[in-house]
Amino acid sequence: MDLKPLPTRDGFGEELVVLGKTNPNIVVTSGDLEDATRAEYFKKEFPARFFNLGITEQDVVATAAGLSTMGYVAFATSFAVFLTNRAYDMIRMDVCYNNCNVKLVASHGGVTVGEDGASAQCLEDFAIMRVLPNMRVICPADYLEAKKATRAITETAGPFYMRTSRAPLPIITKEADPFIIGKANVLNEGRDVTLIACGVMVAEGLKAAEKLKSEGISLKVVNMHTIKPIDVETIITAAKETGAIVTAEEHQINAGLGSAVAEVLSQHCPCPVEMVGIKDSFGESGTPAQLMEHFGLKDVNIIQAVKKVMGRKKG
Repeated sequence: MDLKPLPTRDGFGEELVVLGKTNPNIVVTSGDLEDATRAEYFKKEFPARFFNLGITEQDVVATAAGLSTMGYVAFATSFAVFLTNRAYDMIRMDVCYNNCNVKLVASHGGVTVGEDGASAQCLEDFAIMRVLPNMRVICPADYLEAKKATRAITETAGPFYMRTSRAPLPIITKEADPFIIGKANVLNEGRDVTLIACGVMVAEGLKAAEKLKSEGISLKVVNMHTIKPIDVETIITAAKETGAIVTAEEHQINAGLGSAVAEVLSQHCPCPVEMVGIKDSFGESGTPAQLMEHFGLKDVNIIQAVKKVMGRKKG
């Protein structure tokens, strides 16, 4: 039976409670937004292991770093725009420089935050997190994958940044699908062009693939849930098989997933690339659906990019 669309933040919150029942070393710090991040699920089950530090994101991160030095698996939670921007120095020096076992889980990433507008829509988090040494960057495509990602980052030592969604996303993965950090999943085989996407854009990519099929165009769809470490092998294989790449992300096209893919291709297997994402702009207020359309983050935009990159293929 198909699951209804669910926010990836729900998958995080639910799985953290499951993990907390068997791992007494999990602790959570919050910037007074645990209801929105779904860290409140953990708070209700394990109040002694939950710390609401108020609207002090620097303390949220620094306290998590301190707790990790005492053997705890420390989760620091808030909105993406607050956690990454306001606490960047603490993420850099306290967490990454010391390679602390801290998991930064940030909800409300991208324009699907909706009506809250530009001040609450983080469109640059992949860029500023992936540049940091020791940091790993994850963006689950749906609720089920968010649960698996939460377990994986809990069981893997060191710093992680994971973006979760406020808006419900279609369930496009299966319970049996593997989730391996740094290893992408191919969701649709194709021969003409490869789409490499993350987050909500994976679902848009699958819709694009279905529409393109009726036009005789075969689109390979890759779910690149781990932006760092990027899956170099899958990118190179896709480039050799299809000869052209489109990337899609709910993020600035500068320095995000598209840039990470282009870096790999430029070094190992150059080929034409088109990028679908936010084009050097802040967000705006509107419904998630309105904003996805306004910023060109729909299946139709992926289709346009596919046809454009096909025209650039060699031979």
